[in-house]
Amino acid sequence: MPLILYQRDDCHLCDLALDVLAAARVPEFESVFIDDDAGLEARYGSRVPVLLCSDTGAELEWPFDAGRVGIFLGQATCPPAQ
Repeated sequence: MPLILYQRDDCHLCDLALDVLAAARVPEFESVFIDDDAGLEARYGSRVPVLLCSDTGAELEWPFDAGRVGIFLGQATCPPAQ
């Protein structure tokens, strides 16, 4: 699966990001919680939520809306799995 949403437990912004991904009709992505992973915590700690295209390494940091997600998916050449 090429899209990963890095997030935290009990994160209001992460909940908003999930709503945005639903509004953008992103059909499939992996949710990865960084709370118990020291490496992910060091990389994404203050930046979550972050949407990553694992195929290209492109990242979209919060804040983003459905339009920005669509542009990101086009620019990152990382189409969601269908």
